[in-house]
Amino acid sequence: MDAAADAPFIIRGITLQGARFRPGDWADRLAGAFCVIDPNNRTHYSPYVQPTALDGIPCVVIDKKLKTSDLAAYRFLEAFARSNELQTENAG
Repeated sequence: MDAAADAPFIIRGITLQGARFRPGDWADRLAGAFCVIDPNNRTHYSPYVQPTALDGIPCVVIDKKLKTSDLAAYRFLEAFARSNELQTENAG
């Protein structure tokens, strides 16, 4: 199996020009578009779209299985990264 194919697609909160992407909670907001809120008002992020911090930088980690389960959502995330000129890893 190809390791690159299994590697998650990561959107980093750093622009291609090297500036930090704002607002600071953008990763939570973006992942929140794919979350559910339970009856106790707790947020449960999708197992496919997770906000995190890598090296102190807010990021969104996307499981590539999303591409087969919801291609439109995957393309939305790719377009978000592209339109905001954000650094990505393992795109495609």
